[in-house]
Amino acid sequence: MDIETFEFHHDTWNRHHVFGFVSAHIPWNAISNLELRRSYKALYNDLVLLSATTLSNICRREYTLTLDAIKKKLRSRNPVSLALDRWTSLNKLAITSVIGYYMD
Repeated sequence: MDIETFEFHHDTWNRHHVFGFVSAHIPWNAISNLELRRSYKALYNDLVLLSATTLSNICRREYTLTLDAIKKKLRSRNPVSLALDRWTSLNKLAITSVIGYYMD
C-alpha cells in the first residue's frame, strides 16, 4: 500500500506541539508526565522531548510572530491595542486568550 510520507522537521513539531497544548488548555508542566513522554517517544523515537520552560519560550516567540501577523491584517490608520492573557484556573486548566481593542 502506498502511503504518503513527509519529512520530519523538529521546529515545525515544536510549534504545533505548543499550539496543541494551548488549544487543549493543557498546562506546560504536563509535559513532565511520564506516560505522555512515553507516548511521544512511541510516535517518533528520535523526538527530542521539550521541557516546560522550552514550551513557554516557544509560546513567547510565537506570540510575537502572531502579533505581527495580526497587525498586518488590521487597518493601519486605526490605533490598536492587542493583549495576550494567560492564567491557570483553580482546577488546573491553562487559559490563553488574545484580545484586540481598536478605535474606529
